[in-house]
Amino acid sequence: MNTVDAKRVLETALICAPQPTTLRELRTLFNDALGSDTLKLLLLELQQEWAQRGVELVQVASGWRFQSRPEMREYLDRLHPEKPPRYTRATLETLAIIAYRQPVTRGDIEEIRGVTVNSLIIKQLEDRGWVEVIGHRETVGRPALFATTRQFLDDLGLKSLDELPMLENPAVQSSVLEALERGAAEAGAGAGAGAEPQDAGPAEEGAEADAAALPDPAPSAAGDPVPAPDPEHEPGPESGPEPEPRRPEPPASSESTP
Repeated sequence: MNTVDAKRVLETALICAPQPTTLRELRTLFNDALGSDTLKLLLLELQQEWAQRGVELVQVASGWRFQSRPEMREYLDRLHPEKPPRYTRATLETLAIIAYRQPVTRGDIEEIRGVTVNSLIIKQLEDRGWVEVIGHRETVGRPALFATTRQFLDDLGLKSLDELPMLENPAVQSSVLEALERGAAEAGAGAGAGAEPQDAGPAEEGAEADAAALPDPAPSAAGDPVPAPDPEHEPGPESGPEPEPRRPEPPASSESTP
C-alpha cells in the first residue's frame, strides 16, 4: 500500500471513530504491516494536510482524533444552541489542586483551600471521569489518594500533565482556573444539568491567601501552586457555559483516558 492510500485509510478510520484511537488500534488497519514509527509519520503528515481546515487532527492522552477548531465554535453553536451548566469555582479549584498536586487526599485539598470540601464535589468529578482513587495514604484512617484520569486529559485536549500551564507568576495563576473552566465547559456539554454542590465551610477572606500558602508540589506535579479560592464565586452554580468542540460527522457508510 502506498503512502497516499495509507493516509486515506487512517483519515477515514479516525473520522469515523467515536473515541480517540491508539497507535496499536491503528496498526490493525494494516494487519500490522506498518510499524508505529511509520504510522506516526503518516499521522503528522495528515495533521499538516488538515492545518488550514476547520477540523484538526490532534493527539490526546488516549490516542488520535479529529475535532473542530476553537474558532469554529461560534458557528457550530448556531446548530446546537443548548448550553451545559458551568462548574462552580469550588469544583474547579478542587480539580486544579488534584491536577497540580496529585496524588492528594481530601485533607490535603481542605488544607490548601482553607475550607471543608463537600463530598458531592469529589463525587461529581469522579462521575465525570476526571478524577479517581489510585490508592490510600499509609497514615491514620488510610485516606484515599486522588489523581486525574486520562479522560481528564482527553477532555482538555492534552497528551500529558506536562502540558498543563505552569504557574510561574500571579497573572498565570489567575488565568489557570479560567482555562480549566473553559475546557471543562467544552468537554461537559453532555454531562447533564443541575445545581453545583457547595463547600461546607466558610471561604477565605481576602486575596492574600494566595499561592504562597500552598505546600511544595508533589514530584509528579506539572506546575507550581494553584491560586486561592475567590469567596465571591463560592455560593451557587454558575451559568452560561461554553459548548464542547464538535467532531466531524462520519460518512453515512461508517460509524469515544486527564
